[in-house]
Amino acid sequence: MQQEKRYSGMTEHELRQEISKFQEQARKAEQMGMVNEFAVLERKVLMARAYLIDPNSFSPGEIYEIEGDPGQYFKIDYMNGVFAWGYRLKGDGKEEALPISLLKFLK
Repeated sequence: MQQEKRYSGMTEHELRQEISKFQEQARKAEQMGMVNEFAVLERKVLMARAYLIDPNSFSPGEIYEIEGDPGQYFKIDYMNGVFAWGYRLKGDGKEEALPISLLKFLK
């Protein structure tokens, strides 16, 4: 049995292949009405995409819009790898971590 490679150890090409594979699987799961499977595959796509983005382009103290959640904003307290730790503005104030692929730069 072949051990799966971590996203952090993959090349950009390998990550893009993984993303394509997961997107195709997600499309099939959605067509078959497999809602839970679809949600899991969508999260895998988000995680793989996070490794294609330079974490240094995100700064603690800055505010970003949350992708797929219009009007929701996230303020970064600190970075840990491809995760931004902070809290949602207008949220409950609880600290949470979001993959950087979920954050959109404000214009």
